[in-house]
Amino acid sequence: MDRRGLIIGYLLVIAGATLFSSKAIFVKLAYLERPDALLILAWRMMFALPVFAAVGLFEILRRKRDGQPMPQRSSVAGAIGIGLVGYYLAMILDFTGLLYVTAQLERLALFTYPIFLIFIGAALFGLRLTASAVIAAFVTYLGLATVFISDFSLGGPNILLGTVLVLGSAVAFAIYQLVAKRYIGEMGSALFTSIALSAAAVTTLLHVALMRGGLDTSMSTHYFLLAAGTGLLATVIPSFFVNAGLARIGATSTAIISNVSPLLTIYFAVILLGEEFTLAHAIGTALVVGGVGYHSWRELKSPAPA
Repeated sequence: MDRRGLIIGYLLVIAGATLFSSKAIFVKLAYLERPDALLILAWRMMFALPVFAAVGLFEILRRKRDGQPMPQRSSVAGAIGIGLVGYYLAMILDFTGLLYVTAQLERLALFTYPIFLIFIGAALFGLRLTASAVIAAFVTYLGLATVFISDFSLGGPNILLGTVLVLGSAVAFAIYQLVAKRYIGEMGSALFTSIALSAAAVTTLLHVALMRGGLDTSMSTHYFLLAAGTGLLATVIPSFFVNAGLARIGATSTAIISNVSPLLTIYFAVILLGEEFTLAHAIGTALVVGGVGYHSWRELKSPAPA
């Protein structure tokens, strides 16, 4: 690829990582008006659902036009099921956890999902557990513990609850990553993502309807703008940006660039939310990003067999 294409690819991935990192900021700002995890999550899905549904419809029509086979019902059911784990369940845990922890701690805890993926993969899917993976896990959780202890001294027991919820979200997303590969290979990433996200969105909205009788619309315009930002700027648009960048610069460069996402979240949290950034936060962040980055580098250098 020419230099211009590579530059565009890098810029797309950087933009995608930046937008992804803004999710916790949008949610935290919305909590200043309504500290309600299910409400902001439902509105996030309201804004994202039409886009993912349209992408799925476009993909189905394209397949019909080109004479390509439709995915089997079992594959569709699998995509729906794993979408509920990786998005519906993971998002509820994550957004609820954000009620109790800082955006910085949330992002670092969520960023540990590759480490959970290593051990879950080894325990349930027969993946090889390497010494470098164990080292990466130790360094990563040492860093997370450093930030947790610092925040716990200020926030009390709710910090523990919030951290456990976000780590639960990371576990759910790790399981999603392990299982989703099969269905992506069968139906393609665009259609799979559309089905998985649409199923999660519809389930979230049904959850709200059953629990609360409907979707609250009494919030301010500012709240709806934050919800739209969460659904579009922090969910839909970066998904397309990262995928487009991945096609241009490859998985290695994309993975390395994506490692800056927690750093961007921390920067936004300090600047926009006024969160404190201490020496403990700096050390913990360096350890978490370093541990995950080390594992990513080792895997990209000599990937483990599937």
